Amino acid sequence: MTEFVRFKNINGDIGAGLLENNGSISVVTEPFWEKVELTGESVTLSDVQLLPPCQPSNIICVGLNYRSHLGGRPIPDPPLFFFKPLSSIAGHGDQIVLPDDAGRVDPEGEIVVVIGSFLQRPTLAQAEAAIFGFTAGNDVSAREWQNGDGQWWRAKGSDTFGVFGPSIVTGLKFDSLEVKTFVNDTEVQHGASSELIVSIPEIVHRVASVVTLRAGDIIFTGTPGSTSPLNAGDIVEIEVTGLTLRLSNSVT
Repeated sequence: MTEFVRFKNINGDIGAGLLENNGSISVVTEPFWEKVELTGESVTLSDVQLLPPCQPSNIICVGLNYRSHLGGRPIPDPPLFFFKPLSSIAGHGDQIVLPDDAGRVDPEGEIVVVIGSFLQRPTLAQAEAAIFGFTAGNDVSAREWQNGDGQWWRAKGSDTFGVFGPSIVTGLKFDSLEVKTFVNDTEVQHGASSELIVSIPEIVHRVASVVTLRAGDIIFTGTPGSTSPLNAGDIVEIEVTGLTLRLSNSVT
């Protein structure tokens, strides 16, 4: 199991590295999904700002992919996919900004797939093989806009509503992951990848059958259970199996 991060150091320089157990980061060259090449440098985690761990060209999400989240609704057929704009990206430690007129805004903790290679019209086996690793995501959602708008462009795509990180973990089985959401240190969601209606390889396969994916692209796989509204001043955290740190954000 290996854990990758991207960071900004005190001088503003951006780098990437392996997160070590002692709280240090062993610096590697990018792109690390092609080859893990150590530079010989090391930085201390507490001395840098963690950034979103990859730079996607596509952010794709799956809706209603846990039975526990359906709330009496039928299973979508075909599965419900949607995009988040790149401008929605926020990382570990960034603030989630509640739009003034959005009404109720909920966190949605999710397991996020990170793609590691070019993928276009793959077989299911090729789709699974293209998975580089996993990270934590928060598909922040404005419920009134989601229910009232014809599209989810602002309900799911507002600035800071596409939160993911703080690291990418590799070497884990896609069907043995768990995700938990905490608001102010209270657990509000808990699910497992084994409970997904559409499995992780099938999600990647369905997406890449029509949308070309590239290394660094990410797919949010769905959120479990019910959600509760966020308020300014809250701290929301997402925990995913294998990640040393919880994805943590304050709400403003």
